Amino acid sequence: MSPIQEQLVALGAVFEAASLADKIARTGQVSEASMGCMLGSLLVRDPKSTLDVYGGDDLNLRDGYRALISSLERNPSALQREPLRYALAMIGLERQLDKRGDMLQIMGSRLDQIQQQVEHFGLVHDNVIAACGGLYQDTISTFRQRIQVHGDMRFLQQPNNAAKIRALLLAGIRSARLWRQLGGHRWQLVFSRSKLLKELYELTRS
Repeated sequence: MSPIQEQLVALGAVFEAASLADKIARTGQVSEASMGCMLGSLLVRDPKSTLDVYGGDDLNLRDGYRALISSLERNPSALQREPLRYALAMIGLERQLDKRGDMLQIMGSRLDQIQQQVEHFGLVHDNVIAACGGLYQDTISTFRQRIQVHGDMRFLQQPNNAAKIRALLLAGIRSARLWRQLGGHRWQLVFSRSKLLKELYELTRS
């Protein structure tokens, strides 16, 4: 994979987390494989490649690629507005988190505990999702900038859906961090649109 493709895998994952959060908020439903891919990405500490973070391939990032393409194409009829809003907010929150070494330390030790829960219960168990959601609440939710998720109140008010959404936002911020570590930055989304789209079309075809 080229460096730009590696960046797009990580950025696609930010948009995947945003798309899944939007889907839960609107329908209360999300596939276990997609959820597992994003939760698993929180626990990969020493990946050999970017794809290793997401289980070795990008099959569960396809919705994220599509949402990212719709944002870069700027076609008003196809634009996924809420996922775009959530993704940009996650990128912004990651920048704030980067300045908080104390919080990153807390997150690291809490993720170690979550890893033990995963070994006991499995990756998409309610207890694991609740622990990831709780970690988001205790850390990222304390920033002044907050992500307001819009959707159907019948689904948003269910505690397990709220936990899933928070866990996904946490995973999205983790992917935003990876994107930046791989050399990604917001200006690319404005000034390198055609280059990014060309690579994304390739990724979705492969």
